[in-house]
Amino acid sequence: MKESSDGFVRADQIDLKSLDEQLEKHLNRVWTMDKNKKKEDDSSSAAAAIPTLAPSTTASTTAPTTARQDWEIDPSKLIIKTVIARGTFGTVHRGVYDGQDVAVKLLDWGEEGHRTEAEIASLRAAFTQEVAVWHKLDHPNVTKFIGATMGSAELNIQTENGHIGMPSNICCVVVEYLPGGALKSYLIKNRRRKLAFKVVIQLALDLARGLSYLHSQKIVHRDVKTENMLLDKTRTVKIADFGVARVEASNPNDMTGETGTLGYMAPEVLNGSPYNRKCDVYSFGICLWEIYCCDMPYPDLSFSEVTSAVVRQNLRPEIPRCCPNSLANVMKRCWDANPDKRPEMDEVVAMIEAIDTSRGGGMLPVDQPQGCFCFRKYRGP
Repeated sequence: MKESSDGFVRADQIDLKSLDEQLEKHLNRVWTMDKNKKKEDDSSSAAAAIPTLAPSTTASTTAPTTARQDWEIDPSKLIIKTVIARGTFGTVHRGVYDGQDVAVKLLDWGEEGHRTEAEIASLRAAFTQEVAVWHKLDHPNVTKFIGATMGSAELNIQTENGHIGMPSNICCVVVEYLPGGALKSYLIKNRRRKLAFKVVIQLALDLARGLSYLHSQKIVHRDVKTENMLLDKTRTVKIADFGVARVEASNPNDMTGETGTLGYMAPEVLNGSPYNRKCDVYSFGICLWEIYCCDMPYPDLSFSEVTSAVVRQNLRPEIPRCCPNSLANVMKRCWDANPDKRPEMDEVVAMIEAIDTSRGGGMLPVDQPQGCFCFRKYRGP
């Protein structure tokens, strides 16, 4: 990683697409590995009791201890509980760290020859830079990063069933636990009855403020979607899952590649063109539509169909006629095909703050009298 003349630092993309499968293998073999290690230790102890003629120069030396980073947690204070989610980048567990309720994400950097030593070293270096950045973030609409511990042979995690050892390529990331679950799940629950307009605006403002803060810190999330937004007990939205985020490069040409989720990806990202923080603005526009409609964008289209239509035919979700112009205008500006014409997120915050919610304007259920019949076909629960 190099620092540019503008002072921006870019964190390399962490590509951990095969984590779920590898992690399952690891966790299923943890107890077996511990048992084998115990046998080896017993054998070593027995061998040590036998006199040897080896010269004194072969005596082991104490390995130097490395200073703990300010973002590193103390594994002895961590208790891992049940699995609450499985995703592309690992398995998420409930847990307790130093008396605080937390979510614990276990990441695996490869096993059984899946990655070379050089690749693992590169991932470690990139991840070290990345967590050092997240550790400094502090905003009410960004999930609080508590700390992490890098893969270590000495990592011993306490669970409700006792202590288990983790393979040396397991990394543990600890963040605050948010009991409200994913924003996407909340929207699905309200798919039929929809949300009050004031609630729509509150959720949208939370997300917009969080993204505005990240952009002010030169961070591009790159995977903005309702599934990556979590709710606390007061229904405040907090941005989560920085697995593919990057510190923004000073040169947009340095940021390319299809990174994100189908339906939320900006045309320039789908097209493999250079991009910047404005790809997050596009994704926010799709999320805003989803929050208002409590529906999914392009549910019946394949990846190739969406890619072609978004890039070549300017396909966007259909805005219901009952949507107030003030909100519809925000959506349209955010998902403009030209990134330069999209507003900055701080401007988006100001536009949403200016929307009058006193007269209502939410999308009414289709089965209510005088409801919104903007969609041609009925959307089931």
